[in-house]
Amino acid sequence: MKKSLLYIGLCALILSTACNRDKEFLDVPPSDILQNDQLWNDEGLILSVLADLYDRYPDRQTDVNNSPIPSMVVQTIDNWGEFARFDEAFASENGQYWRHSFVEYPYVFPGMIVKGGAEVTYWDYAYIRELNIFIEKCAASTKLKQEVKDRFVAEARYLRAVVYFEEVKRVGGVPLILKAMEYDYKSDPSYLQSPRAKESEIYDFVISEMDTVKKYVPASPVSKTRVTVGLALATKTRAALYAGSIAKHGAETPQVTLPGGEVGIPASKAAAYYTTALQAAQELIATGSYSLYKKNTDNLTQNFISLFIDKGSNPEVIFAKDYKLQSGRVQPWTLWSQPRSNAEEQQGGRLNPSLNLVQSFELLDNTFAPLPTNAAGGDYIYYNDPLDLFANRDPRLAATVILPGSEFKDKKVDIWAGYIKKDGSIVTGDNFGAKGKLEPGGADVQVVGFDGPVNNLEFSAQSGFIIRKYMDPTVGSGRIGTQSEVWWIRYRYAEVLLNAAEAAFELGQAGVAAGYINQVRERAGFTIPLTAAQITFDRIVHERKVELAFEGHEFWDMKRWRLAHKIWNGAKVPLTTTPGSATAVSTRVFGLWPYKVYNPGSPNNGKYVYKQVLPGAVTSAHLFRLGNYYAFIDEGIRSNNPKIVKNPNQ
Repeated sequence: MKKSLLYIGLCALILSTACNRDKEFLDVPPSDILQNDQLWNDEGLILSVLADLYDRYPDRQTDVNNSPIPSMVVQTIDNWGEFARFDEAFASENGQYWRHSFVEYPYVFPGMIVKGGAEVTYWDYAYIRELNIFIEKCAASTKLKQEVKDRFVAEARYLRAVVYFEEVKRVGGVPLILKAMEYDYKSDPSYLQSPRAKESEIYDFVISEMDTVKKYVPASPVSKTRVTVGLALATKTRAALYAGSIAKHGAETPQVTLPGGEVGIPASKAAAYYTTALQAAQELIATGSYSLYKKNTDNLTQNFISLFIDKGSNPEVIFAKDYKLQSGRVQPWTLWSQPRSNAEEQQGGRLNPSLNLVQSFELLDNTFAPLPTNAAGGDYIYYNDPLDLFANRDPRLAATVILPGSEFKDKKVDIWAGYIKKDGSIVTGDNFGAKGKLEPGGADVQVVGFDGPVNNLEFSAQSGFIIRKYMDPTVGSGRIGTQSEVWWIRYRYAEVLLNAAEAAFELGQAGVAAGYINQVRERAGFTIPLTAAQITFDRIVHERKVELAFEGHEFWDMKRWRLAHKIWNGAKVPLTTTPGSATAVSTRVFGLWPYKVYNPGSPNNGKYVYKQVLPGAVTSAHLFRLGNYYAFIDEGIRSNNPKIVKNPNQ
């Protein structure tokens, strides 16, 4: 018996000792998880978390499922297809032709975010919650220097304000949540449900946050990828301008409102918002920290090209998403749209600027005119060089668009659609650089350019043009294994000047507006300044259209001006002959194809003529409905929170 008790006692002692050791083992901090006191008191670790939050900055071109290359993650500038959503460009890829064949935009459309192959509304409260947690935890840190803590918190507050800005642009007012909410898993979760704020309240929040943020971030313009005073002011002027224009122009569409103010801003608020936008722009301008890019004043086209690819002491860039070769952070803009005639891989030709956009670039005498392709008698106009058609146009045209006969990577692009004979018949081919006979029994000769255009041939220049802006001229930028490190510019000084011009114009200060808009036009190459009397709403709309083309502004501008339903009205109309009009209908993407003349013995033999075309994939006219001004709020969101009211006209 004693032996048995002794045995039991020894077992108990051993078990007790083992349990204590197990407890000590289980109490060892994990090596792969950071504890709160480790993270929030370590400047380097906090910065790494902040970097991840920066990397999730929402851009309109965000689309993680649009890549034609398997396993490639795409972001921002990479989603070239979104630029062919309206009338700026044609999407020359079989899988993207749907953009030109549907009629009505879906109501979720302004959401602009794709998940699982379908568009959904941008409603990212997970990101907002992480930003709220960061702000609270970082602010409570006891071991960071105060100035470091203040900057980190200000940067997170900036990002949070940007999320709300992007949400209000898409859906109008949203719940304004400024603390990290926690569910106790016990009680009714209704205490976590908040109604939508007014649209104006979200804009007011964004504007006020910029005033706070700028107190704690660097004034130096050196950083282009983190928040600075300049970025806070640039964001403030953009947000205030958006709010002001919605207030003013929203009066033209009273049916695009909600009685609680979740959608729509009273017209009475317009002047105050415009004043805020102008003052913020003027404050930024007065700092002298930024200026228009003018490193190549002897070649204005090249100067505008370089603006977007020069990452060395670029005085115009305020904020950009950066990329770096051999770092895993590269982008395929050049790979996907390089001219096929000199492509580094069998990729390219995807984004074709439209004739609609091309003819919007005015003549250097400040006048607008369609591109001249036919003489008064109806005969073609004959050009010795295909580029002659575009002579004396705004130099920004050739910097934005690769035109027939122009060069990329020091090689002339090969854009021409075939030969046109004396009797008007056309000899062409169905592939890049195809050959054919100009005479029965004659020799085979090349009858179409190596860049096309060929109707319905993907990757050919089906509009007659190829994108130029943001294209990388360096060797390797067109290879799958290399790609490009050209950055995506989110804010630049020229936009600030145009924001100031628009706000001043809306406040009745046409002379002030002319001063700002003329700075942008002078850099472009215009030598005749616009007078105060010449500053009209049409001029404001036009200047943004050509200066900011392919930078993600067109949709938001048309939406805030309440022009979208007028421009994209579903009518199958011809290409406008008044490209300077803000309300010219533009529902289909037109092209302009150059042809070589085959007429032996004629002085026009070998010259070029142009024909306006409608690409074969363009089968419908876009219809932007009143319900498209604000994105559809998913049923799941409204089911989880019954306080969320539905957007109008849906």
